[in-house]
Amino acid sequence: MLETIEQTKTKKTDAAEELNAMRDELINLANAAKANKIPVIITIDGWSAAGKGSQIAKLIKFMDPRFYNVEAIRTPNVVELRKPWLHRYWQKLPKQGEFLILDGSWFRDTVNAYMYGEISKTEYKKRIDDINTFERQLADDGYLIIKFFLHITKDEQQERLKKLVSSEITKWRVDDHDIINSDNYSAFFKKYDKTLCRTNTSYAPWHIVPANNKVTAQFSIMMTVTNAIKAACAAKENGGKFEEKPEFPVIDYKPEKFKTVKTRKLKEIDMDKSLTEEEYARKLDKYQEKLFKLQNICYQRKIPVIIAYEGWDAGGKGGNIKRVASALDPRGYEVKPIAAPEPSELARHYLWRFWTRLENDGHFTIFDRTWYGRVMVEPIEKITPQERADMAYQEINEFEKQLTDWGAVVIKFWINIDKEEQYRRFKERENTPAKQWKITDEDWRNREKWDEYETAVDRMVKLTSTEFAPWTIVEGNDKKYARIKALKTICKRIEERLGI
Repeated sequence: MLETIEQTKTKKTDAAEELNAMRDELINLANAAKANKIPVIITIDGWSAAGKGSQIAKLIKFMDPRFYNVEAIRTPNVVELRKPWLHRYWQKLPKQGEFLILDGSWFRDTVNAYMYGEISKTEYKKRIDDINTFERQLADDGYLIIKFFLHITKDEQQERLKKLVSSEITKWRVDDHDIINSDNYSAFFKKYDKTLCRTNTSYAPWHIVPANNKVTAQFSIMMTVTNAIKAACAAKENGGKFEEKPEFPVIDYKPEKFKTVKTRKLKEIDMDKSLTEEEYARKLDKYQEKLFKLQNICYQRKIPVIIAYEGWDAGGKGGNIKRVASALDPRGYEVKPIAAPEPSELARHYLWRFWTRLENDGHFTIFDRTWYGRVMVEPIEKITPQERADMAYQEINEFEKQLTDWGAVVIKFWINIDKEEQYRRFKERENTPAKQWKITDEDWRNREKWDEYETAVDRMVKLTSTEFAPWTIVEGNDKKYARIKALKTICKRIEERLGI
C-alpha cells in the first residue's frame, strides 16, 4: 500500500478556498452526526514526525468542543498493562453523536510495540485478529471509523526530527522511539505496510495520506472526513448501512469460529439435588477455605478471574454470590451488580459497560447479571431487534476469548430453578416484610414469559458454551446445594488454570 503513495505538493493559496468550504461543511456535518446519533472515531497514525498532532489541531479547530474528545495514545502505563490490551480503547468509546479523535491508536499498540520489542510475534498476530474483530463489532453497532496513516519519506522524517531536536522549545518531543523509527526506516516501512494490508477491511478501510507537504495532508484528511460523515448521515437517514469505498484491496476477513461443548436443555436437568445442613456446613467450610488459598495464588501469578452469574428471578444469585465473596480477601475482588443500562450506556456499544468494569489482573470480578442480557432480555422485551441480538452470540464469544487470551479464568453460571419453586419464593417475598423489596410487578410479568425465556436460555447456552468459557448449569431448587456446586466449580476451574 505505502509503495503506491506519491508525495505531492499543494500550495496553501490554491487550497485555501476549498479548505474553508470544507471546514464550514464539517461544522454542519458534526451536527448532522449528532442528530443521527452516529458515533465517529477518527484515528491518526503514521511515522514519527509525520505531523499527526498538527493535523488533528487543524481538523478540530472549527468543531464544537462539547462533542469531541482528543486522546493521545502512548506506551501503556502500569495500570493499563494490568488490563486486556484493548481495554483502554473500549474505555474511551464515544457516545452516539460524538467524536473520538485518536493521536495514535491500536495500530500503534500493535506494530510499533512489536518493532520496539514490547510484544512477541505471536502476540502481534493475535492483535491483528483482535483489531479486525474490534472494528467489526463497532461498525456493526453503527460506529463510523475513519483511519488515517500519515506517510512521509525517510529524508523528510530525518529533516523534521533534526529541526525538532535543534530547538530548546521542541526537542522534548523527540524520544528514543522516534530515533529508532528513523534509524530503521526500511524495516518499519515493511512492517507498517504489512499491518496496513492486514487491517484494511471493507468496514474500516485505511486512508494513506501523503504528508511530506502539510497542506496536501490537511486537504486530504479534511476531504475524507467530510465525505465519510456526509455519506454515513445519508445512509442513516435512508435506513441503510454505510461502508466507505476502500482505496486499496481489502482482506477477506471472516470471524473466528469457536468450538462449543455439548450442553443440555433446562428441561433435561435433574432438579432433585439437595444437601443436609450438616453436609452443607462441612462443604462450605472446605471450599471457602480452598478458594481463599486459590485467590492468593491467582494474585501472585496475576491471573484474573471473572465469574458471571445469570439465572431465573428469585433463583438465589445474591445468596450464592455472598458465599463466594465471603471466602475472598476483600482487597482482591469486586461484585458488579448489573441493572438496566443508563442513558450513557445505551449510547455506546453494549459491551462497553462490561469492558469498563473489569478489575486488574490477579483480581476477581463477579458479575451479578451480565452481557447475556443482550440475547435474553433485550430481544424478548423488544429493546433490541432480533437480527442485532443474533449477532451478539459471536460478539460475546469473541469477548470471552479475548478475556481468556488476557489470561483470565471465565466461569459462567446459570442458576436454575423450576417454575413451581420460583412461585413459592415469589410468594414468600411478598409475605415477608424484610424481603418485599425483592419482588416487583416486573418479576411477575417476566414469569408470564417463562417459556420464551427458557427457549432463549437454551439457545444461549448452546451457542456460547465454548471450550474456553463453558456454562455450568446449577440446580438451584435447594440453595445449599447450589452454593456448594458454585464454590466447587470455581475451585476446580481455577485449579485447572493453575495446573494444580
